[in-house]
Amino acid sequence: MKDFLKLMRQYASPYKGHLAGAVVLNILSAVFNIFSFAVLVPLLDILFKVDKTVYEFIPWDTKMDFQEKLFNNLYYYVSAFTAVHGASFTLFMLAGVMIVFTAFKTSCYFGSNAIMIPISTGIVKEIRCRIYNKILSLPIGFFTEERKGDIIARITGDVSEVENSIIASLSMLIKDPILIVIYFAFLTWLSPEMMLFTIVFAPAFVWVMGLIGKKLKRSSLEAQALWSDTMNQVDETLGGLRVIKAFNAEKTMRQRFRDVTDRMWRKVARVSIRQATAHPVSEFLGTVMIMVVLCVGGVMIIGGKSFLGGGKFIDAPTFIYFLVMLYAVIEPIKELSRATYGVRKGLASMERINKVLEADNPIKDPQNPLPLTGFEKSIRLEHVSFSYEDGKPILKDIDLEIPRGKMIAIVGESGAGKSTLVDLIPRFWDVTEGRITLDGKDIREVSLKDLRSLMGNVNQEPILFNDTIFNNIAFGVEGASQADVEAAAKVANAHEFILEKEEGYQTNIGDRGSKLSGGQRQRLSIARAILKNPPILILDEATASLDTESERAVQDALDHLMSTRTTIAIAHRLSTIRHADEIIVLHEGRIVERGKHEELIALGGYYKKLNDMQAL
Repeated sequence: MKDFLKLMRQYASPYKGHLAGAVVLNILSAVFNIFSFAVLVPLLDILFKVDKTVYEFIPWDTKMDFQEKLFNNLYYYVSAFTAVHGASFTLFMLAGVMIVFTAFKTSCYFGSNAIMIPISTGIVKEIRCRIYNKILSLPIGFFTEERKGDIIARITGDVSEVENSIIASLSMLIKDPILIVIYFAFLTWLSPEMMLFTIVFAPAFVWVMGLIGKKLKRSSLEAQALWSDTMNQVDETLGGLRVIKAFNAEKTMRQRFRDVTDRMWRKVARVSIRQATAHPVSEFLGTVMIMVVLCVGGVMIIGGKSFLGGGKFIDAPTFIYFLVMLYAVIEPIKELSRATYGVRKGLASMERINKVLEADNPIKDPQNPLPLTGFEKSIRLEHVSFSYEDGKPILKDIDLEIPRGKMIAIVGESGAGKSTLVDLIPRFWDVTEGRITLDGKDIREVSLKDLRSLMGNVNQEPILFNDTIFNNIAFGVEGASQADVEAAAKVANAHEFILEKEEGYQTNIGDRGSKLSGGQRQRLSIARAILKNPPILILDEATASLDTESERAVQDALDHLMSTRTTIAIAHRLSTIRHADEIIVLHEGRIVERGKHEELIALGGYYKKLNDMQAL
């Protein structure tokens, strides 16, 4: 249960008052339950003439066993009341007392459950928010190693499993131990001898239940992993639907999906069967315990003495009361066993969630960041090398200065390291060797927020959200007005096509902008960068995937965007960067050529080769 307690410390601490209230109400519920069943003793003893003893009142300050004194005076008061009002009226009064105590008990039980609702819903909400916040804070590199379907499975299936298994069991985990402790304490006080026989069976009870749930967590982990495989395949299918249909591969994909769901079904069935054994096994063991206690106690009552010697055993009505309370304690034991199984199952999902929540983030803000309020001079890459975790170098000894107001273009074949180089500047990755400075300050010594606030990105594949055109352009810019958004759209050559939409700027563009053409999506992406108005602009092959007409419109927008700021452009089409202040040619992670377009053509090297290939 160490993992469960850790979970509670992490997420339940804001609800300490609720937990304390639930504990108090459950204690009261147990106490009222004891008193309600206590009415059975005088009912059996006096009303049905089981006991012929005439009771005299014993003063409460008399020095004698409190239990004996309590029962004696209880019998005395009921006998006196019966003598005055008659047995029938006394029966009705005792039944009324039992109803009142039961009403108090059920009210406390309801109150404890009502108090637990904000805790359970709040914990689930907090887990989901923490996962989402962690996803936002983790570096891009984390998601190159994790499948998107697996991440989605953790924030949906795993959190739902935690909700259905652990959080749903939380009320029982608080209530049932309280009831068990109070009931057992009372039964021990009522008859230590009978409790001795009861406790003999408790270790066997716990051992059998533990044996059944031993492999539950491991099996649940395997089932959740298969759920991730299912989600990942759904994600791949949605992303590759065009290819699946073009290659008539529907049958193959159906079989792949059926295979993974069949494996998950078998594993989930195994887990569910194991979990379903909790109730019948606890029911059987509880009945066995009751019967053993009944037989042992019955023999003692018939014989008139205890097996342990030392005098008379408890009387028959008290023994029946003992059995009633013992049976009452069986139910919380059964619920606790089910809750324990649920916790084991839920902890398997929580373990998968924690792999995301506890993932290390190497891209960290410095403890005392240097101030960075603008961009005045230049960006410098000083002997920069970079490699991913596999150790293969992607960039090697890059020396580059990007002066303020200049346009620097980066070209090279696929895999040369172009995108990796520009990803290092906003610290999507950290350099392996060397350093990158902005106005002389190492970018690792300034805050990520300050650094990235100076930069705008326009990528080859526009990244848009399932929202309105207005909100996509204003994304990341607080307090943007309609006039600001329209002005940015006009510069990006997007205003006219936006007005052609039925709802204008309030038009929803669909998932990833699916309701727009490629050129329209790219112009919205440029409008977003224009509205942010960053001093540094990073273009990653912003026109590579467009047709000629769309490219012209987008290129005009880019020319407006680049005219007043520092630009770092990755170019696939060399025609778009002919007028760059400097062109950097990368080959196998190294800078092999640099200069203006005409100078590089004159060199007759890599750049000229690339230019000639495009000319063909």
